[in-house]
Amino acid sequence: MKSKYSNDEIEKLIMLISKLPGFGPKSASRAALHLLNRKDQLMIPLAESLISASSKIINCNNCGNIDLSTPCSLCEDQSRKKNQICVVESVADLWALEKSGVFSGDYHVLGGTLSAINSIGPDELNLKRLIERVSAGSVDEVIIALGATVDGQTTAHYIADSLSKLNVSISRLGHGVPIGGELDYMDEGTIAAAMNSRQKI
Repeated sequence: MKSKYSNDEIEKLIMLISKLPGFGPKSASRAALHLLNRKDQLMIPLAESLISASSKIINCNNCGNIDLSTPCSLCEDQSRKKNQICVVESVADLWALEKSGVFSGDYHVLGGTLSAINSIGPDELNLKRLIERVSAGSVDEVIIALGATVDGQTTAHYIADSLSKLNVSISRLGHGVPIGGELDYMDEGTIAAAMNSRQKI
């Protein structure tokens, strides 16, 4: 259904904003008008920043994080515990854990979870690289920090099975993550409690 905005450029702007998380048609319209009313102060700098980010920010070919280079700054940081890998679903989860300050090892971003409904299998996730990293022999512990959803738990068990023949301790987040919970929506205290009470799989 055609909205009240007749200008195609405004329609396109509202449509694109509405695709962002947390935006519906009404909030997207308000955001679009806010940008249009502040072109010099906000809209043009935002557009320039988006173009710059799209050309400069890349995925780390080691862990799947996003950065300006690969390997990323976290992988290159020799002060981190290289014998621990924390497996997360998304970069948002990585950021949430980093903000909590409870983990000082390396990360591995899967890029999603296994989902039969959405036709996401092992080949669609960054699992092969995880197995390669652990197989290299320098990792003592893999911490599976996935949300307590059905897909998250299925993925956690798949990872545990895939790594079971390697000489590595496998644990997952413990108390603090409610059933159905997503890491990037939790506060630092909850994440810290979950990390500190992780359990072996």
